Amino acid sequence: MSDIHSLLVAAILGVVEGLTEFLPVSSTGHMIIVGHLLGFEGDTANTFEVVIQLGSILAVVVMFWRRLFGLIGIHFGKPPAHEGQGSGRLSLIHILLGMIPAVVMGLIFHDTIKSLFNPVNVMYALIVGGVLLIAAEVLKPKQPRAVGIDDMTYRQAFVIGCFQCLALWPGFSRSGATISGGMLMGVSRYAASEFSFLLAVPMMMGATVLDVYKSIGFLNMGDVPMFAVGFVMAFIVALIAIKTFLQLIKRISFIPFAIYRFIVAAAVYVVFF
Repeated sequence: MSDIHSLLVAAILGVVEGLTEFLPVSSTGHMIIVGHLLGFEGDTANTFEVVIQLGSILAVVVMFWRRLFGLIGIHFGKPPAHEGQGSGRLSLIHILLGMIPAVVMGLIFHDTIKSLFNPVNVMYALIVGGVLLIAAEVLKPKQPRAVGIDDMTYRQAFVIGCFQCLALWPGFSRSGATISGGMLMGVSRYAASEFSFLLAVPMMMGATVLDVYKSIGFLNMGDVPMFAVGFVMAFIVALIAIKTFLQLIKRISFIPFAIYRFIVAAAVYVVFF
């Protein structure tokens, strides 16, 4: 792969990663399809995808840095650096409760989860995840019990964490699982999305660092420019995607995202079968 071509591939995949990582559409499904179409597969491609996820994570940190530092302040008994629409009660305990189920399940079933990374499982996950989004919109309480993220209870945070376990199924979408779980538990669409983004930082950071450590043998200095381009593109596009998404969900439901997931599932079928 020539230098110019590899940089172009890196830029395209960085855009795909940044655009889809935090939308309820499954970044995994998109990366599998686009990587296959671009002929970028194998160990180097897998390591590349892990590294550029750090760009998406950094975008969340930049977007929510006041809230993240506020959580630390609340934990140590200090006033929050940023308050939302609720009572200012979101704490690290909520984040920990949201993390525990998926962390435990991920450690127990790590090898099984890795074996699910194939087009067939991703296709089915896209479909089931789309059905869950529709179910969340149809079955959610008419009046949310937690309008703002600060109104969330420990129970709601833990149940959202249980829903996050569904995202261990490649192609399901971590944001789709957590946001749907939040809505079914009476958290507003906007607050559930915010909590999903905050929950992504420790969850994705831990998983990504672990994967980078395990993949370090596949890295070489010649790949640095390609990885850097993908990282930067993922960061920039994720910033735009998060901001746009939070504005968009104030006006529309998740039904269009569910329909889009079905279309992507059909695309996986066409490309790989």
